[in-house]
Amino acid sequence: MALGPIWRSSTHGYDVIDHDVIDPRLGDDADFDALIDACHRRGLKVLLDGVFNHVSTQHTDVQAARRDGVDSSAGRLFRHDAARPDGLSRFEGHDGLVEYDHGNPAVADRVVATMTHWLRRGADGWRLDAAYRVPRRFWAEVTAHVNKEFPRALTVAEVLHGDYARFAAETGVCSVTQYELWKAIWSSLKDANPHELAWTLTRHAAGLAASEYLPWTFVGNHDVTRIATQVGQRDAIVAVALLMTMPGMPCIYYGDEFGLVGLKEEREGGDDVIRPALPDSPSDWLLDAQPDVQVPPAEMLRQHQLLVGLRRRHPWLQTAELTIVEQKQERLMYRVVARSDDNVSRETPNHLEVTLDTSGSRAQVTITDHTVELYRW
Repeated sequence: MALGPIWRSSTHGYDVIDHDVIDPRLGDDADFDALIDACHRRGLKVLLDGVFNHVSTQHTDVQAARRDGVDSSAGRLFRHDAARPDGLSRFEGHDGLVEYDHGNPAVADRVVATMTHWLRRGADGWRLDAAYRVPRRFWAEVTAHVNKEFPRALTVAEVLHGDYARFAAETGVCSVTQYELWKAIWSSLKDANPHELAWTLTRHAAGLAASEYLPWTFVGNHDVTRIATQVGQRDAIVAVALLMTMPGMPCIYYGDEFGLVGLKEEREGGDDVIRPALPDSPSDWLLDAQPDVQVPPAEMLRQHQLLVGLRRRHPWLQTAELTIVEQKQERLMYRVVARSDDNVSRETPNHLEVTLDTSGSRAQVTITDHTVELYRW
């Protein structure tokens, strides 16, 4: 279970004020301990969201830097921008987010201390927010220190573009967010043309073959328009079927399993609609069907359960070899095969074939093993 930022913050969580204090809007230390215990008893791992590129302007170190100047010990923790009244650099133009100077060894020490502290408290790993903004040598140093004490901790770096396998190799992280694949899945469905998906899958497979990293695959997250808004609820299920049959570490964004909609907007507060508060009970979302809904929430949930179940019955998919079998303007077929070093049960097929057809009024997907059809939507 991947959480968003849980620390005391100014507003949305990514403007952290104190990495040592849980945001009182979410609970306290006892609540954190109870959550970790409940997850572990159910066999679930817990991933924390590490915001280590920037902090809130309300952070005590930022306040000290403003008071004592950019050349003070506090001021040297942050990047400098002479065009700013306080002389401190901001993250991608956000006035409330001040960027750390990752060339300062004291910053690396702080990040290592924070990561190891919460791993000792029971967390199982970290998502590294805005990792693409941080020098790779910084992450290499941090992950090396963390791995000494927690060699099994999962680290997932947020990276938007580029050579994901190379980023993982140079930084020591376990996984990288696969934004190229996210874009190719919804774009191919929206445009009824799987050419982009075929090209991206070829790159995806090549990256896996050349590296030991495991990409973090998804069709939705807290920073993008909901998949049900992007392609419609019917095709959102097709997107999940593709996700669950591709190599990598697939992630379902909360609410997508009920068909939630939401359009991300490039403005202040533009993420709010894609990050709604969780209801008191899942049944609240199950019963919240709108008159024009394409797929009722209960059916969306059932299809997600079927596809996640298929994935769990074929664990070798995580590191499978993928090849394109057929590619036409409105049709794509790919085959996923267990790697030779995977310990595959005789009762479990070691390959699947997935066919995407976008020629009709809505996309169709079929998953087969040999001659047996396992899933169709």
